[in-house]
Amino acid sequence: MSRRRALPWRAALTVALLAVVVGVPLALASELGKDSATSSGPVQSGAATPKPLLDRAAGAGRAVRAEEGSTRFAVDLSKPDVMHVHFGRAPRAGLLFDVRTGRVLWRLAPERRLPIASLTKMMTALLAVEHDAHERVRITRRATHTPGSAVGVLPKGKRVQLEALMNGLLLVSGNDAAVALAQHVSGTVPAFVAGMNRRAKEMGLSCTRFTTPHGLEDQGNHSCAADLAAIARADLHHRRIRRIVRRDEAILKFPIKGGRLFLYNHNPLVRTHYRGATGLKTGYTDRAGQTIVATARRGSTELGVVLLHSYDAGGQAERVLDRGFKARQASR
Repeated sequence: MSRRRALPWRAALTVALLAVVVGVPLALASELGKDSATSSGPVQSGAATPKPLLDRAAGAGRAVRAEEGSTRFAVDLSKPDVMHVHFGRAPRAGLLFDVRTGRVLWRLAPERRLPIASLTKMMTALLAVEHDAHERVRITRRATHTPGSAVGVLPKGKRVQLEALMNGLLLVSGNDAAVALAQHVSGTVPAFVAGMNRRAKEMGLSCTRFTTPHGLEDQGNHSCAADLAAIARADLHHRRIRRIVRRDEAILKFPIKGGRLFLYNHNPLVRTHYRGATGLKTGYTDRAGQTIVATARRGSTELGVVLLHSYDAGGQAERVLDRGFKARQASR
């Protein structure tokens, strides 16, 4: 009786062993078939083919950068203005915006494409600031022979700290500094200009095109008030740029006789100590006229104004900013 009871137990054990012996290879074969189908083998019609993880991650990184570039610093033109400004002789375009939020408080032809002169250097600074402040930049013959406004004492063949050139770029609007930085960052000036235009595209700047790193030549080099406000917001996101553009002067170590370089800010609002002035950049050519992006902070509010082809850039910028701060105070 005990023998007959053991038979079912042995039979069950035999069945289980057969299942393991036969089932494991079948399962492995099934999994291998799946792997080969997703990697190099054929895929059934209608089945999804997953991309490699690395490709998905890289794609996500590009998507995030594109999203931030196109929306993060853009100004908001969708809401109505909260104030009006009347000029005896109006600029050709203008915009007043909240630096933190991008809210537009006043506009005048904000998307009109115009030459922008040295406001071009705001984008040059945006690309250069991504490099270490202590990097040594070699000064080339092309840099020292660049016409127009200049630092003027760049020592040909020597190496200068990148941060000193950033000061020369933004305070005295040095075209020579712009060329030196362009060559250092990208190898050549044309390659750097191509990078400027790529960055403009990433930021969603629809009316901006650069042909130089300094803006001395107006042909083909243009932008609009809305795009320049976005570049200004991106610039001020960097503490290094903020620190430079709010100075009325800078005294820097420099490889020249005396060992010191003295620079004075061209921005009329910083120079005259307009209340709360924080920057940012001015420019002038015959075609562009006087151009300015001026920013100022009062309390927790920081406003920026863009004026293109103005007849009194400093005075008109102060007037628009004053009106803007009053409007903000009244709305609280």
